[in-house]
Amino acid sequence: MTSTESTAAGAATTGAAATTGAGTTGAGASRRRLGVPAVTIMIIAASAPLTVLAGGVTTAFAVTGVIGVPLSYLLLGLVLAVFAVGYAAMSRYVVNAGAFYAYIAQGLGRPLGVGSSLVALVSYNAMQIGIYGLFGFTVSSQLAVWFGISVPWWVPVLVGIAVVGVLGVNRVDLSAKVLGILVVLEFVVVIVFDVASFAVAPEGPSVAALDPANLFVPGIGAVLAFGIAAFMGFESAAIYGEESKDPKRTVARATYLAVGIIALFYMVSAWAMTVGIGPSAVIGESATQGPDLIFDFMALHLGQIVADLGHVLFITSLFAALVSFHNAVARYFFSLGREGVLPAALGRVRERSGAPAVGSLTQTVLAVVVVAVFAIAGASWVPPEGLPTELFPVLTLFTWLTNAGALGLVLLMTVVSIAVIGFFRRHRDADAGPWSRVIAPALAAVALATVLVLIIANFTVLLTSDPTAPATATTFILPAIVIVPGLIGIVWGLVLRRRNPRVYEQIGHGAEEHPNELG
Repeated sequence: MTSTESTAAGAATTGAAATTGAGTTGAGASRRRLGVPAVTIMIIAASAPLTVLAGGVTTAFAVTGVIGVPLSYLLLGLVLAVFAVGYAAMSRYVVNAGAFYAYIAQGLGRPLGVGSSLVALVSYNAMQIGIYGLFGFTVSSQLAVWFGISVPWWVPVLVGIAVVGVLGVNRVDLSAKVLGILVVLEFVVVIVFDVASFAVAPEGPSVAALDPANLFVPGIGAVLAFGIAAFMGFESAAIYGEESKDPKRTVARATYLAVGIIALFYMVSAWAMTVGIGPSAVIGESATQGPDLIFDFMALHLGQIVADLGHVLFITSLFAALVSFHNAVARYFFSLGREGVLPAALGRVRERSGAPAVGSLTQTVLAVVVVAVFAIAGASWVPPEGLPTELFPVLTLFTWLTNAGALGLVLLMTVVSIAVIGFFRRHRDADAGPWSRVIAPALAAVALATVLVLIIANFTVLLTSDPTAPATATTFILPAIVIVPGLIGIVWGLVLRRRNPRVYEQIGHGAEEHPNELG
């Protein structure tokens, strides 16, 4: 047996034990601190409401030229609500910080579970680290505007990584409280924008954006590809299942509540943008101004102070998403380390807070390394014609990684839908009807597979914001970065089955063997 296999076996057989500087593996009593509101906030924070409105909605208008963008959020919300039926039903029987990984392992087999775990790790890391690109650019730009201070984009990123890292090794309800405050403030400023938009309405209270005829047009594929990113973080409810006060109810309720709030809020806010700017002008203005569109609107109609507050909350919106995705990555590392799929050290928690300390520190180190690579590369970057060099972290780090991460997470949701059917076929005595067992998961699988195909087909558009741009090496490399680890994981799962049956049996079942270890 190799040293790696010995480490894996040790993780599978040790349930309490080993106190180290980082904390303990499996020590401590139950620390279930999160209720439905806290978990819902974690999901919404990951979707970053103000970031979606300022960045995602304006980009969708600009790139696709489709006025029906607002209606797409409702359509995607309905798809995810159908997905949530089977997902929530399965959450009553599978409680694991690995969430999608555990669901797939128990529904479709352990090798596929291991493959999905690596896809999830890469995707969540890509989303989290990618957001640092937009965060660094925005903070650096605002420091220059407000105080005349010029700092490289990577300086505020390193500060952000440090703060997120500190929150990551402390009690999860501390993160929930911080995110709760930030999310509430985001909602307030977006609601103010919405009200002002409907009040200004230069072309009247138009409902053109809500007309299905303006969505179901040739550009719908790109619209849905952009829109699905607004719902990322959807898995968070199940990730926090082990830390929820009542996992069998909390996960389902938080999932439905978050999807409903996100879908309706984004639909109304995107519609408000079309009304406030004018349906005939919103596409052109979005292409010209980008994220500054809503802040310039605020400055013109609500005053510069409100616009400045909006900029501050845009930064905190990004920060909230960073914290949420960081916590998700840390819990994936924890779950895989606990079960022996990855090194056992990743399964250690901090004794005082119960947080997955080693997983959190690992994600922090990864973020520093990737940001350092991009910072070095940016020194010699030549921007596309007409664009300033300051946009480097947005056009590369942010755009590349977040779109790759979104692709991976849609792939996972598609496979999870199929896994739900497989799980309930194996557990026919489970208390779930045909709608939850088969019909809803099958419908969700078809719908999500369609969105996945659309994302892949429009991946060049997502990377370049140019529908006429040719495919490049990046167009193929980035999806491969997400998909190839999944194939490697399947092979690793098969190797574990042959070489280390004890670890293999643990895959996707870690929380059952070592209950209440996290949080």
